[in-house]
Amino acid sequence: MTKVCRVGLGPADATLFTPGGERASMTAFERRTRRTQSRLGAVGADALALTPGRDWYYLTGVDAEQSDRLQLLVVPTDGDPTLVVPTLEAASVRDAWVEDVRTWDDDDGPWSVLDPLFGSLSPSRLLLADRMWAQYALAVRERLPDADVGLASEVLSPLRRIKDDQAADAAMRDVRTLGADAVGMTEAELTGFVEERLAAHGGTGVAFETIVAAGPNGADPHHTGGDRVIGAGDPVVLDFGTRVDAYPSDQTRTVVFDGEPSAEFRRVHDAVREAQLQGVAAVEPGASAGAVDRAAREVIEAAGYAEAFVHRTGHGVGLDVHEEPDIVAGSETELEPGMVFSVEPGVYLTDRFGVRIEDLVVVTEDGAERLNHTDRRWRG
Repeated sequence: MTKVCRVGLGPADATLFTPGGERASMTAFERRTRRTQSRLGAVGADALALTPGRDWYYLTGVDAEQSDRLQLLVVPTDGDPTLVVPTLEAASVRDAWVEDVRTWDDDDGPWSVLDPLFGSLSPSRLLLADRMWAQYALAVRERLPDADVGLASEVLSPLRRIKDDQAADAAMRDVRTLGADAVGMTEAELTGFVEERLAAHGGTGVAFETIVAAGPNGADPHHTGGDRVIGAGDPVVLDFGTRVDAYPSDQTRTVVFDGEPSAEFRRVHDAVREAQLQGVAAVEPGASAGAVDRAAREVIEAAGYAEAFVHRTGHGVGLDVHEEPDIVAGSETELEPGMVFSVEPGVYLTDRFGVRIEDLVVVTEDGAERLNHTDRRWRG
């Protein structure tokens, strides 16, 4: 049996309509969907079809996973989108802003709903979720043999470069207050402390595996906390983030909790800190991502550590902790207001130490704003 229902709006949308029935405001998810529809027309597509995943969440605000029961968000170039879900999943999309929710039962299957929906749209060009299961993508193509099928990222990747907000400074401030008490802790123990403080400040889980790398372990950019004991004078690279409202944070500092580090560490830290400063200073609308990478990289090259800067200067951060734009040498991607990405130069000296300093920045109308504000100096 096929059912068409109007799913109730969530509390955040309680003022969506005025008493006269006119639209008073849009949720962030509806605004994203309307921008997506504009881009669909611009690339000559008639509709977008998404299975659950990051893009689905980006447009609906509903966190779900693909399963053996097909769920599909269908967004036409014009008009309102439709959510097609199994009846037993109807409650899970209750708080989505999308009003047109069509359900299907196991006896009839999803195509009892989707065939007439696609028939009404008659798309000549349809964009599918990049990570749609092959069985579903092939089924769609079988039912629309005359349609040109492309990938949703054609329209969604440029839109998802533009982000909203992030925060995780409070946990870093807590870490710094440890001071000499951090000496004698293992990397794993400090990792546990970091993650406990992230949760205490309202974070949900970790955005990626927390990095705590002491002494020579800091020369491995992706080292995670192990059994090494933090000693006095040890540089410690701390790279961590959490999620707030599904968006990840990301921040790196390199600190010495107690004692005195080597003179070379001081020189390297000064160079990395200046490189990060120059990278952020190069961020402005119209500048290229490659220009930001170059501004940071030139400082480290001038300090004599070009070969020890082994990764890109930054990466976009949105619903995923790594997404467009990449801040990498040679990139001609033009920066736009609202884009959020990391600026994180680093120097890694094998068997000695590593230094990385990272902030997230948002491109503003006339430059950039840092989203992290904790101390960037090495003294813990």
